[in-house]
Amino acid sequence: MLVQTKLALSELAPGKMQSEIRAMSAECERIGGINLAQGVCDTPVPDVVMAAAHEAMDAGMNIYTRMDGIERLRKAIAAKQQRDYGLTYDAEDEVLVASGATAGLHAAAMALLNPGDEVLLFEPFYGYHVATLKSLRMKPVLVAMAEPDYALDVDALRAAITSKTRAIVLNTPANPSGKVFTREETEQLAAVCREHDLFLFTDEIYEYFVYDGTEHISPATLEGMRERTIVMSGFSKTFSVTGWRLGYVTADRKWMGAMAYFHDLTYVCAPAPLQHGAAAGLEQLPASFYKQLAADHQSKRERIVAALRGAGMEPSVPSGAYYVLAKADHLEGKTAAEKARKLLAKTGVASVAGSAFFRPGHGENLLRFCFAKKDHDLDEACARLRQL
Repeated sequence: MLVQTKLALSELAPGKMQSEIRAMSAECERIGGINLAQGVCDTPVPDVVMAAAHEAMDAGMNIYTRMDGIERLRKAIAAKQQRDYGLTYDAEDEVLVASGATAGLHAAAMALLNPGDEVLLFEPFYGYHVATLKSLRMKPVLVAMAEPDYALDVDALRAAITSKTRAIVLNTPANPSGKVFTREETEQLAAVCREHDLFLFTDEIYEYFVYDGTEHISPATLEGMRERTIVMSGFSKTFSVTGWRLGYVTADRKWMGAMAYFHDLTYVCAPAPLQHGAAAGLEQLPASFYKQLAADHQSKRERIVAALRGAGMEPSVPSGAYYVLAKADHLEGKTAAEKARKLLAKTGVASVAGSAFFRPGHGENLLRFCFAKKDHDLDEACARLRQL
């Protein structure tokens, strides 16, 4: 006799309990390999950031903060947005310090979208964007970028819009492709948002990682876009503190109250003393720091690109972020996941299956490599790849 039980996973619970990125990181750790899979960004933390966090801990700043973050950091974020983009946000009610940019997206989606709403994302996509929306019962709709340079296909974007479309998620510079939306593309995207009255959620976490003179355009700066644009970014990449879980959201005050409420409900607040470290970085690091950050990673990019070419894995050279998608046609394995695991077993270098960033059946001949590594680790990984 079949017994019915209420003890079961929810409808939302995924079949796999970790992303392909985390799965490859775990396998890399198990064999003691070099992790070019996850964007852990293990480069040095700026001294001023680390010192200020230590000082805050020693000074007893270890309790809850206001739900939207400490005043010092909110003011520093507002000043940074004004300095970099000419965007004016009131630190009192238009800035949210979040537990990572991912938490910022989660809070924004909870505050502004409803179950069943359709949200457009560009493919290749960052898996956490898609998974976050699905977890809140919203429907991600993928819009393919035009290969080989992942150009914006405006016709495809317009064709994907329905009466249920409420928002677009834009990641620029982009993970995994390194795509940086041009001014023309950003203006085209903005025009679509205005025409169809859509929110634009922008993940700009890699804003300082741009190469070859490429310019990052923040869509909120364009005409008619500040009110409808939810800007998400953070300190994980810029200050090499991915484990601190510190990000932020800037948006019009009419939306921010609800976002702060849902962030409080889920995360309470971002880590208190670490907020002081990030604030010190924003306050004290000169413009030369950000220029050097881009220059250092452009050098890293050149080394990984040369190594991949030497290994017969033709890369798509990124204009921004710190990832490279490379062709893996000749590697052993039927799927990208198999290819990544066999490459790790053979060389001790971890990558991520390209299929993790595409709809099913696509990306099977691509692997993604992260180059935000200490120089000696990156150089060793490059040497191993060349042996292929």
